[in-house]
Order: sequence, then structure tokens, then C-alpha cells
Amino acid sequence: MGRQFGWLWAAYSVSAVGTWLAFDAFSVIAVIALHAGPAQVALLAAAGPAVGAVAAVPLGPWVEFRRKRPVMVVMDVVRCAVLLTLPAAYALGSLGFGQLLTVSVIVAAADITFNAASGAFLKGLVPADRLLTANARFESTNWTALVLGPPLGGAAIGLFGPVTTVAANAVSFLLSALGIRAVGGGEPRPERTGATRLRAADLLDGWRHILTSPALRPLFFNNLAANALIMVAMPPLAVLMLGPLGFAPWQYGLAFAVPCLGGLIGSRTAGPLVARHGQHRVLLTAGTLRAVWPLGLALVRPGLPGLLLVMVLEFGVITCSAVYSPVYATRRLECTPNDRVVRTLSAWSVTGKATTAALTALWGLLATLTGPRTAIAVAGVLLLATPLLLRRPTARPSPASVPPSPAAPPQSR
Repeated sequence: MGRQFGWLWAAYSVSAVGTWLAFDAFSVIAVIALHAGPAQVALLAAAGPAVGAVAAVPLGPWVEFRRKRPVMVVMDVVRCAVLLTLPAAYALGSLGFGQLLTVSVIVAAADITFNAASGAFLKGLVPADRLLTANARFESTNWTALVLGPPLGGAAIGLFGPVTTVAANAVSFLLSALGIRAVGGGEPRPERTGATRLRAADLLDGWRHILTSPALRPLFFNNLAANALIMVAMPPLAVLMLGPLGFAPWQYGLAFAVPCLGGLIGSRTAGPLVARHGQHRVLLTAGTLRAVWPLGLALVRPGLPGLLLVMVLEFGVITCSAVYSPVYATRRLECTPNDRVVRTLSAWSVTGKATTAALTALWGLLATLTGPRTAIAVAGVLLLATPLLLRRPTARPSPASVPPSPAAPPQSR
């Protein structure tokens, strides 16, 4: 894959380790350091990403016609700087809930901007026939970090205090910035024709491309619905397992850490499966299989059988998702013209975060009114319908069928 990709992969790896080391760190700080109640924790979990998503909307068009590597470095530095304000304020005894919420918003907006820019940068860095390999390596790295990060982060919080993992995450973003700078190489500045300033219409270009693309539209709606419905069941499941079922926190963590090994298996088999069965068949099969497991979570019981049931079901979800994710990420890049990648990825991420935040809040209300099991079961039943969104023609468009962006000249390959 070359030295440049090696540095990019190293930067991604250290950032992923820091991110998962600090998994749910804001909620932990809110509970332990600020003694926040359930309402404040829910507000932090939903409002931070949602407001950050809205704040990121104008950044997509702005980044589209700028060099992507400097943008990625800046977003890493911004995340490092704002995260470091939390341990500093904690040491001075001035940390408050408002600061925690503000930092979560800034980090969420920077996350979206960084990910959109990195997708465009990857497409320009890696040959088209190696995109799936690159995405599979990122996916494998992410699941490895997820297996190791939360348990180590929990131990670090227990030994050194609630802001420890936030400080470590901040350092990881700084190291990521240094790694991205080390990628080197020339990156031409994208040029735009027509209007030289950001226009209101530019804000909708990402959504316009997604919704008018026969290849991207089914992927978009499937990913939107499936991810949200998988995630909304997690808070009710946590309440059920840690409350009435009496699982210890370490058992709860173990129930989700061990199945992450399925992420390594799935990400490593994605490439061979596509080579043998084709991209669309893998997307349809993996997208269908990941939807059948979560309904069983409503049947969890106390003790070892219940713990094993959760592990098996989560292993199935994660393995299928790890096959699906790099394939869909590759297809999304292949079906998006070079001058629309940032706006498309930004619109995709903004919609996904906002939808998940809104449905998480709604499912919290449903769980309060009907009980955690009912909320988990409803999400599982609805999830079974999501594969229908993939059963549409998603043939890769020819270059002639993809109209150029009116804001930029055609880009040569």
C-alpha cells in the first residue's frame, strides 16, 4: 500500500486507540465528577452529537475545495486542544456541565469534518482497486482498539481518576496530527468555477447527490435505519442488565468486549468475499444477516446463560457489520465524484448522528413507558425490515452517468 498509506494507517490507529480508551468518557465524568443525574447524562449523550452535527453542516462545502490533509491536521489539533480543557478545569476545580456539553459539541463537529476530509484524502491517495483493502484495514484496526480500549480505559479511570482517558485521547489526536503530516507528498488545491464563495445551495449538495444517486440512495437509507435501530437498543439493554438482571459492571463490559473479536473476523473476510461473490451480493447478505440478531436481546435472562446469549448475539451483529462496513464505505467512494466526496460524506454523517440521537431519546421515552424489554423488542422487529431497503438495483454508474458538480471542474484521474 506504500509509505504514505502506512503513515495514514498509523495515524488512524493511534487515534482509534485513544477514542476507544475514552469510550463514554463524557458520561463517566458527568456521573463521577459532576454527580449528574440520568436526565443530564441523556442530554449529554444526545445533544452533544446532534448539535455538533448541525454545526458541521457548513463545514462540508467549505472543506470540499481545500486541501484535505491540512484540514485533517487542524481537526486533530482542535480536538486535542478542547479535550485538554477538561482535565485542566478539573485540576482547578472549575469543571462544569456546560463546559462538558460545549466540548462534546465541538468534538462531534470536528469528528464529522475530519472523517469527511479523510474519505476524500484516502480516495486520492489509494488506487481504486485497493480502496476495499484500505477500508478493511481501518475496520480491523477499529475493532482491535474496541476490544482493548474500554477495559483499559475503565482500569485507568479507577486508578487515576475520571479525566485520565480524556487526556490520553487528546494526546492520541496530537499524535494522529503528526502522523498525517508525515504522510507527505503533494496535494493539489481543488479549484472551483462559478461562485467563489460558499453559497446556501452548497450546503445541500451532499444530500442532493445521495438522494439522486440510484447506487447511494438505498445504501444511505439502509445504513441510516439499521445503525440507529441497533444503537437505540443499547441504553435499555444497559438498564436491564445492570438493574433488574443484576449483572455486575465487569460482566456487562465483558458481554460487549469479547464479541468485538467478530469485528476482526468480519473485516478480514470482506475482501475475499467480494472477490468471490461480488460487491452487491455481499452488501445484501451481510446487511440482511446483521439485522436478524438484535431481536434476541429482548430474551436475555440473569446469570451465565443470559451473559452467553448477549455475547453470541453481539458477536453475530458485529461480525456481519464488520463485513458490511468496509464494502459499503468503498462503494460509497466509488459512486461519488472526486469533487463531491467531502460534501457527500459530511451529509451522510450529519444525518446519521442526528437520526441516532433523536431515536435514542425517543427509545428512552418508550423504555420508560413500556419497559426495557419492549423497547429492545420493538427496535429488533423494525430492524428486520431494513434489508428491504437494499433490494434495489445498485449497479455502479459509468463515469458518463455521473454529472460533474456545478461548483468544480471535471477532475482527471
